[in-house]
Amino acid sequence: MKTTWTMIEKTKGELHVEIDGEKWETAQKKALNKLAKNVQVPGFRKGKAPEDMVRKQITEQNILIEAVESIAQSALEAGLDEQKLTPISRPELGIDAVSKESVNMKFTFEVLGEVKLGEYKNLGITKEIPTVTPEEVDAKLEELRAQFAELVLKETGLVELKDTAVIDFEGFKDGVAFEGGKGENFALEIGSGSFIPGFEEAIIGMQSGEEKDINLTFPENYGAEHLAGQDVVFKVKVNEIKAKQLPALSDEFAKEVNHHDVDTLEGLKAHFEEELLENKQTKANQDFDNALLTKVVEGSEIDVPQVLIDDETQTMLEDFSNRLSQQGFSLKQYTEITGQSTDDLRTQMRIDAESKVKVRLVLDAVAQAEDIKVLADEIEKEYVQIAETYQMDLPKVKELASEATIAYDLRLRKAYDLIRESNQ
Repeated sequence: MKTTWTMIEKTKGELHVEIDGEKWETAQKKALNKLAKNVQVPGFRKGKAPEDMVRKQITEQNILIEAVESIAQSALEAGLDEQKLTPISRPELGIDAVSKESVNMKFTFEVLGEVKLGEYKNLGITKEIPTVTPEEVDAKLEELRAQFAELVLKETGLVELKDTAVIDFEGFKDGVAFEGGKGENFALEIGSGSFIPGFEEAIIGMQSGEEKDINLTFPENYGAEHLAGQDVVFKVKVNEIKAKQLPALSDEFAKEVNHHDVDTLEGLKAHFEEELLENKQTKANQDFDNALLTKVVEGSEIDVPQVLIDDETQTMLEDFSNRLSQQGFSLKQYTEITGQSTDDLRTQMRIDAESKVKVRLVLDAVAQAEDIKVLADEIEKEYVQIAETYQMDLPKVKELASEATIAYDLRLRKAYDLIRESNQ
């Protein structure tokens, strides 16, 4: 058996395997025997006729095709072993030449491309040290006050931003009322963005009992096609105006809201300061991680196999579909509402998918350069951690995730930890 490997693109190549001699003769004999079992020769039971009579009903081409199919897998495995190759796409079989004397098979598939690492240590990137200002704490207190605000009827005055206007309304297109455009005693918070642009703004300045015609144009991308981009008139009457009455900031307020078991105003401030600082630290860590990985990737030369981008894009699409399902929507419903096709979503996700693949390839290259190993007890510890996190039985976790997968993820994590530590 002779094998050769030729790269035809940056990440795609052809493995040629030539088989002749006794191995090829044996494959043809087995092929003939297999085909002969289904040949009916008059006067003989199926599969029992003499070989020379059977051969008359089986073409040489059929024998060769069957022989190739029977030997292709073992030829591929032997070629991969000899050339030390690992396909990352399904090998496609082709025949360069075939005869009774020999067969030359061609297997086309993608392999991991070359990664030429740039600098990945001491990159000069610093992590932000976050702080929290009194103004930010006050803003959180105001948010909490707003949650416990009461709506109080305004006896006089006009509709203002953040007021709630209780209105009757009906929409007309070309003088005809359209479906879904009518409401009575509808409580609309001004500034909430609940209605199409311009509607809420037009109500500002109206007084209780006032009626008004509002001329608007629906957005071009509006969900209802018969209204998208259309000019309409809304007849509106303000029945009542209500304003938010915020509770006073005091220890009594803290006791009433009982936010995280805090019962004093100073305790609330301390809690929000700690919460804000924690969130900022999380974001600072994420920004630092992203900046590091971006610089390492941009400083490296990476040949990215298309099949890895396609696989990652599909995974992202499936994850998105699952998240929609958890919210009670299907992917089909989402595409119908947004006017996007599944292919449109794939195109949008492909950019992020390529970035994720590049990060994995670079981290894998760092792991190789640093000879990073993953120990058996580390794999076991990771299994236990996953089981505890997702409240699953340990045997089930091991069934769902192979040791090779766990080891690969841990190896990349170790590679990134090395990068991170060298830049702190």
